[in-house]
Amino acid sequence: MSGDPPPNRCDIAIVGAGILGLAAARELANRRPGMPVAVLEKEDEVGYHQTGHSSGVVHAGIYYAPGSLKARLCTTGAHELYEYCEERGIPHERCGKVIVATSEAELPGLAELERRGHANGVPGLRLVEAHEIREIEPHARGVAALHSPKTGIADFPAVARAFAEDVRNAGGTVTTGTAVSEVREARGEVAVDHAGGTTIALAALVCAGAWSDRFAVRAGAPADPRIVPFRGAYLRLRPERRELVRGLIYPVPDPELPFLGVHLTRHIDGEVLIGPTALLSPARDAYRLRTARARDIRESLAWPGTWRMARRFWRTGLDEIGYAASRRRLVRAAAHFVPELEAGDVVDGPAGVRAQALGRDGRLIDDFVFSRTGRTLHVRNAPSPAATSALAIAREVADRLCNVPPR
Repeated sequence: MSGDPPPNRCDIAIVGAGILGLAAARELANRRPGMPVAVLEKEDEVGYHQTGHSSGVVHAGIYYAPGSLKARLCTTGAHELYEYCEERGIPHERCGKVIVATSEAELPGLAELERRGHANGVPGLRLVEAHEIREIEPHARGVAALHSPKTGIADFPAVARAFAEDVRNAGGTVTTGTAVSEVREARGEVAVDHAGGTTIALAALVCAGAWSDRFAVRAGAPADPRIVPFRGAYLRLRPERRELVRGLIYPVPDPELPFLGVHLTRHIDGEVLIGPTALLSPARDAYRLRTARARDIRESLAWPGTWRMARRFWRTGLDEIGYAASRRRLVRAAAHFVPELEAGDVVDGPAGVRAQALGRDGRLIDDFVFSRTGRTLHVRNAPSPAATSALAIAREVADRLCNVPPR
């Protein structure tokens, strides 16, 4: 156990010290000064899992269906996140992004993204022709592209640490190294059982990422949707080849999938990554290739939605296996829009795990999902752009928690 000792009692208990859990804790503490808020995290540091293994991209809101929570919260959240980073001196950059169509067949998809982006209020978004692509990204090639100048990058782990500091300064506590085993109703309150004992709260928020469905189901929520983890591995461009990418270069994605395809992303430390792959993960924390957990495998394979998804997207699955097995093939996918890329330009890079909600019917859930059990609110699905949207999601969460009935 590290950080603050877990309190015996508090007003709001929050499970999970990722960027979203900490943003919510900060919002609640600021909204009600003096209200005891306690954050409990199983890892020894905040922002360890999806926050610390993400691409670091601050999304502008282009991809998401107008009217969805993602669409509504991303654009607002990005603006607020940039402002927060500027106030706190956290590294960030509006480096811009191009989504490149490499053939005429991809132009309808690009047009749909343009429509969505304008409907969602994405600032500065415009369609550019082939010669303009080279002005923005000199080594990229395509027949047309969408340019989003306000898409950027940020140090999300540093943001999480700053949020934790804000929570403590507002009188809350952040306890790390303390795994939570159960969140249960207890005589008009909520009992949060953890490695340090039990904390009693008036209400609770569970932001457990890849483990969110387990907490929700144990608390009495429906089993649908289930979290099925996807492992995404990246390659790194060698330092001498980083000049091939100025900012962010993406393909036109498959509209039926919530993944964005193989892309090139510059990070705040100057590194450029190619990827990610998207394979069913043998563990919810499989950051290393050899990490596998029997329970995680068993739960993924036992979920009917897994097999329905596999039947629908088996061709995509074969492509992803190919990318994971062959560095050359993954580079070739990125070379469709940056033709100078070669297999010798890359070395192995990091990996992350996306906590993806999957419906029983095989549908990949492409929006934020919340569910409630008594006095506990569960964040059931918060993949990208959750980090971008953290401050906006925090208000949404706080509004819902403030509607908890009195004892």
